[in-house]
Amino acid sequence: MNKLFYPAIFHKAEEGGFWVSFPDLPECFTEGDNLEQAYEMAVDALGLALTSRKTEGEEIPAPSSPENIVLENGILTVINFDMAEYLKKHNSKSVKKTLSIPGWMDEEAIAAGINFSQVLQDALMQKLRSRQ
Repeated sequence: MNKLFYPAIFHKAEEGGFWVSFPDLPECFTEGDNLEQAYEMAVDALGLALTSRKTEGEEIPAPSSPENIVLENGILTVINFDMAEYLKKHNSKSVKKTLSIPGWMDEEAIAAGINFSQVLQDALMQKLRSRQ
């Protein structure tokens, strides 16, 4: 579920710029002074809505098919959202983990000046990439 494509409707605002709604996420709205800013804000708003639903244990709806969306004076745009990238940007706080390794490996790694946290992060990133 890393790459998602959700339809969004961009509406021209009377005062200028655009406001954006998501048919699949009725609680999700945002706006921007121009089309580019509105798109960037839509990506962030989508990320916030999806991660909030995930955190609250709520269902994450499947994206509607664009041809099934009824437009009312708006521009249909599909938002390309990468959950992994969003979480890297917005949830990068460190979390302490306890692990066990053989004593000999611990001694040799310390003697070699190996950063255990970095090795674990690198290995996890490699595993996560291979799943995609």
